[in-house]
Amino acid sequence: MAAPSAAMRKKLQRKFRLRGFTLKVDALEEAAAFLARFPDAEDEALDLLLDELDKEPLKSSILDRDAVRRVVSLLVEAEEAVDAASPSATSVQSALRVVDSFVVPRFQYDPIKKVFYEHTGRLALHGEAGDKAALYRDRYQVLLQRLARDKYFSKPAFESVMTENDSCEITSIQSLVGCTGRRWIMGVISQLEERQFYLEDLTGAVPIDLANAKITSGFFVENTVIVAEGELLSNGIFQVNTCGFPPLEDRATSLSLLMGLDFFGGGVIPTEEALRLSSLENKSVNDMFVILSDVWLDSYETMEKLGVVLDGYESVEVVPSLFVLMGNFCSRPCNLAFNSFEELRLQFGKLGEMIASRTRLKEHSRFLFIPGPDDAGPSKALPRCALPKYLIEELQKHIPNAIFVSNPCRVKFYTQEIVFFRQDLLYRMRRSCLIPPTTEETSDPFEHLVATITHQSHLCPLPLTVQPIIWNYDHCLRLYPTPDMIVLADKSEQKAFKYTGITCFNPGSFANDSTFAAYRPCTKEVELSALES
Repeated sequence: MAAPSAAMRKKLQRKFRLRGFTLKVDALEEAAAFLARFPDAEDEALDLLLDELDKEPLKSSILDRDAVRRVVSLLVEAEEAVDAASPSATSVQSALRVVDSFVVPRFQYDPIKKVFYEHTGRLALHGEAGDKAALYRDRYQVLLQRLARDKYFSKPAFESVMTENDSCEITSIQSLVGCTGRRWIMGVISQLEERQFYLEDLTGAVPIDLANAKITSGFFVENTVIVAEGELLSNGIFQVNTCGFPPLEDRATSLSLLMGLDFFGGGVIPTEEALRLSSLENKSVNDMFVILSDVWLDSYETMEKLGVVLDGYESVEVVPSLFVLMGNFCSRPCNLAFNSFEELRLQFGKLGEMIASRTRLKEHSRFLFIPGPDDAGPSKALPRCALPKYLIEELQKHIPNAIFVSNPCRVKFYTQEIVFFRQDLLYRMRRSCLIPPTTEETSDPFEHLVATITHQSHLCPLPLTVQPIIWNYDHCLRLYPTPDMIVLADKSEQKAFKYTGITCFNPGSFANDSTFAAYRPCTKEVELSALES
């Protein structure tokens, strides 16, 4: 057994001391050997070992080799039992959990107790006036509680630590009255009067002048929450000197503060199970997701190209775990003027036949269908429900285990949290932008889009007049805590961008330019692909 490094010894001694334990030398070596089994999940393994030791009826807080070995043996046996289980126990079917938007739990923040609490009871699809106000209030509260933990915006413990010019403490808009000098405020950009924009928080509203403001990356549109630095002028207008979005918070930090609350909707995973899943995830080197957007079933050319893609993956040694087919599924909008629903139903049936004829794909891959903005459905409001049962019945005869979900939808694969969203968001963001995006950090519109939605912790921070949202289900579009991956399927050019540890990409429009993407969860790598013309 190799002796643990000095850094490892120090780490183990510190962690055990925090739990009230003292380690003998041989016990320390035993604990280090256990952690060596999990090189990619050392912290989780250590927490699990300490949790199990807490449950043991120990005679002393000074641990010897036997005490640690007894617990380690139990944990190793549990892991080996999982590895020896049948292949189906660790297959993509058990690793994959798909979460429809309409079952995502809703949490609201209590600013007095400084905790989130889960909404109980049914949520009405047709909300009342108060529900619309709650939509904006809840979005703001999520970002405000996140900002309050940022070291640059929190109130200094001692007044002497920072001067007034150095402090970035947020001032409420109501408190601006009578204030002079530079102030930081946080609020929602609103147009309360024609051609006059205001910044609103929970205490009031103030007209703002953004003409000479220096901005950060992102699209500043009506409805976005910003942090602005400036001065209240004598005419009552707040002149903004610099402004940006609320700073991001690391995913691990958010999760540690939420005390096991299930914001994502895939269920809370106990520490022991998370460690097991993390280990399995690291071993799933062959798993791959293939994502295609704009799969037009009424286009002969598109279906021919889809056949080529399916043939290609049918012939590889290990077929993809999951195919994600996203709308639009028709080249024409399925609105009131659309009268070919029977034909579209048959086309879904033909797609089912096409998949079923590839035996390996049918048996070993899963197929996930997400509607597009112009597909059949009760309304254009987000989130959109799954495709109507009438359209998909023929396909399900051929692919009984096909999954049909809402747009957006969430997927949990082992420990990874993934969000899929099909919307032509980039075009709308650029059209609704109040200030031309800065080119200091990047001139790529997709990177500006990613910065906007991640800092806003929301998939679609557009005005409701541009993109309607079901008021009581706005929480389904939140990105808090930040997921591991976001797929922003858009008819614009395919792109991939890793931002603050979050993998974001647009697979492109398969019908228009033959582009699609493949994602490997094990390495979090995105492969942007295209068929040769």
